Amino acid sequence: MTTALSSVSRRTRAALIGLSVLLGAALAGCSGSSTAPPAHAGGGEANLSLPDLDQATFLGMVSGKQLLGIGLLIALAGLAFGIVRFVQVKRLPVHTAMREVSELIYETCKAYLIQQGKFLLVLWAFIGAVILVYFKFLAGLSWGRVAIVLAFSIVGMAGSYSIAWFGIRLNTYANSRTAFAALRGRPLALHQIPMKSGMSIGMVLISVELFMMLSIMLFLPAEIAGSCFIGFAIGESLGASALRIAGGIFTKIADIGSDLMKIVFKIKEDDARNPGVIADCAGDNAGDSVGPSADGFETYGVTGVALVTFILLAVHEPLVQVQLLCWIFFVRAIMVLASAASYEVNNVITIAKYRNLREMDFERPLTNLVWITSIASIFATYLTSYLLIADLGDGTLWWKLATIVSCGTLAGALIPELVKVFTSTNSVHAEEVVKSSHQGGASLNILSGLVAGNFSAFWLGAAIIALMGASFLISSLGLGALMVAPAVFAFGLVAFGFLGMGPVTIAVDSYGPVTDNAQSVYELSVIEEQPGVAEEIHADYGFTPHWGRAKMLLEANDGAGNTFKATAKPVLIGTAVVGATTMIFSIIMGLTHGMTANLDKLSLLHAPFLLGLITGGAIIYWFTGASIQAVTTGSFRAVEFIKNSIKLDGDARASVEDSRKVVEICTQYAQKGMLNIFLGIFFAALAFAFVEPYFFIGYLISIALFGLYQAIFMANAGGAWDNAKKIVETDLAAKGTELHDASVIGDTVGDPYKDTSSVALNPVIKFTTLFGLLAVELAVSLNAQGNHVLTWSLAAVFFVALCVMVWRSFYGMLIDREMLTADDFAEPSGDDEPPVEVVADDELPPAIGNGSNSGPQAVMVGIRRDTYDV
Repeated sequence: MTTALSSVSRRTRAALIGLSVLLGAALAGCSGSSTAPPAHAGGGEANLSLPDLDQATFLGMVSGKQLLGIGLLIALAGLAFGIVRFVQVKRLPVHTAMREVSELIYETCKAYLIQQGKFLLVLWAFIGAVILVYFKFLAGLSWGRVAIVLAFSIVGMAGSYSIAWFGIRLNTYANSRTAFAALRGRPLALHQIPMKSGMSIGMVLISVELFMMLSIMLFLPAEIAGSCFIGFAIGESLGASALRIAGGIFTKIADIGSDLMKIVFKIKEDDARNPGVIADCAGDNAGDSVGPSADGFETYGVTGVALVTFILLAVHEPLVQVQLLCWIFFVRAIMVLASAASYEVNNVITIAKYRNLREMDFERPLTNLVWITSIASIFATYLTSYLLIADLGDGTLWWKLATIVSCGTLAGALIPELVKVFTSTNSVHAEEVVKSSHQGGASLNILSGLVAGNFSAFWLGAAIIALMGASFLISSLGLGALMVAPAVFAFGLVAFGFLGMGPVTIAVDSYGPVTDNAQSVYELSVIEEQPGVAEEIHADYGFTPHWGRAKMLLEANDGAGNTFKATAKPVLIGTAVVGATTMIFSIIMGLTHGMTANLDKLSLLHAPFLLGLITGGAIIYWFTGASIQAVTTGSFRAVEFIKNSIKLDGDARASVEDSRKVVEICTQYAQKGMLNIFLGIFFAALAFAFVEPYFFIGYLISIALFGLYQAIFMANAGGAWDNAKKIVETDLAAKGTELHDASVIGDTVGDPYKDTSSVALNPVIKFTTLFGLLAVELAVSLNAQGNHVLTWSLAAVFFVALCVMVWRSFYGMLIDREMLTADDFAEPSGDDEPPVEVVADDELPPAIGNGSNSGPQAVMVGIRRDTYDV
């Protein structure tokens, strides 16, 4: 068997190598003529300089720098807002048993993050090498300028990493406090604690990002701003990509490994005896807190960098550049205030409505917050635009620009409503999954979830198209007098509007990890089993615990968390795709010399461009397959270990050693899978940029479009499966039934869909586009120097490296067990029976003997001892 497998493996490897060679030759052919492209200025976006910000005056008395200085103070105020909420959550009451569990989760998360930090430095070395080679040896920048780009890439990466750490620390405070608050039997506190922690993360994240970008504009020399922004954006994109991919793999290995035990051993969810539960809790933070925090930080920053780059490249009048730059960043600062004010208003409304109620629709206050923030942000956008740029252009552009931004802000509220149609516990689609599971088991459960995901891709895609279409129409009403390609600027402003209510988008997304962990903390604390605990709680905290009601409230709140975790995913992926158009424009501007040459190559009639469009889809499907493969193999190993180590008799909870072993398995496969995937994306960007610049443009457009619909489909299918399980567990109280088994299986399919593959597409698209700025500059510079053979040779080398990573992502991640054979399932035959053991009649049970057990009797042939021992 082993020989046969090896033979197949060799043949498969040979076939793939041959295919790689053929594809490499075909891609090299896309380079077309060996004629060098037009001369291209070295350094690209890194050479961009900011105009003098003081040349514009706002409100009749405030210079550009003074206006942005006010924005800087607002960013500091937002940071203070988040820190105060952090302290408030930390100081909330919590029982020792629950605090100990949350601290164990934090220690596990901390070990994971430290390991990821070391890994990030290794990945940065690859990026740093490309930055160094291009900017120093090809673009000819000074060592000082190169050092600035490298330094800010580290700053950006450290920003994503630090925000992720802050999110984990706060969530692991909030989870135990939420679990303890549930014991009071009232729902309001269960909403307020995760909401407060989420707003803290959201405000800190956005405020730190805004502070960093404003500091670059205000305190660093104008001539190095381009270098700072490009380095910063690449660094934060690297950090977000790695943390999203690894976190998504980690969390779903742990989640699936833990969930399947409910079917195998018929134990309750988050059973303390299951060593996979601690890993699952750590994974909730690694995947649903670290990932979104780093992702949101990077998304906010990269969108800003894309708009800055566009303004400096496409707007020729320096005064107009200053007006637009100051307007954009001050609107961002005002939206931070709008988000904080909306949170406080919504909190007052929620308290007034639910203070004395025993029942609560946990989704309603979250929905209210999103809409209040959206309306407040739109109002603030129009008011700020009127005050700052009323005299821009013909005097009507202020409301046109404000309307374009508001299309994105509206999308930030509208998209969550559409997502809830497919994923909420109250949605028809989630109910359809449950209904189909009742008669069709896991098979129809999975099919119904796929239907929900496919329908959602249509409706969300239609919504995004409508809003982008509206922005395009408005951009045609006079913006062309100020800039090249006003529609591209409009699309960038839509992405800007998506993120305007960023603190709230991150807050409702961060709500889910806390509610999920709170359930687990409650079960793992085994607090109910502690002698005299009810009297202790009454004496120390002044209330009598409501055990059963607490569990019910935690389950219901987790359903709301699941829904709103799902709503943030399409917002972020939509932002990535819409914002990517602005960044791609920066590459196009450089290649076409300001839209004056080579425009015919941005056409389907130019074969390399068309082939690039097709290639992007292949990469998206490889990526989703590779990320799920890492989850599959890691889950196999986790399940194998848990089944062999779980102890259901005796100890009340799993040992710390066994729990840490599961965490090690999750970390091992998360990093292995992430390394294969990230290096694959890295080498793909280099290979395709070196093939032909317009091939690469097509590739970038393609991964954005394929990625958009793949991500929406997978995220919402997964959300439907997840909340269908929640309906079975909470509304139907059907745990332990065949219906529950079917819903758990569907959820394990949806886990990597919604929390691994779909969410990681967002930073992958932005990293590829940002890194592509460097890669294509590097390729064009080599060609401009006449090094065509070297360029094509490097394209072939990078493509082979990509194929190696693709190979490793599946064949290097295969489950290392021998394939089963028919003998493993064959019924024992008469010829294979063991020799008959002859026994005396007095050793047989009375029913088998001759009725008399007095003394030795004749031997009965054909009766084996194991026959009656069973």
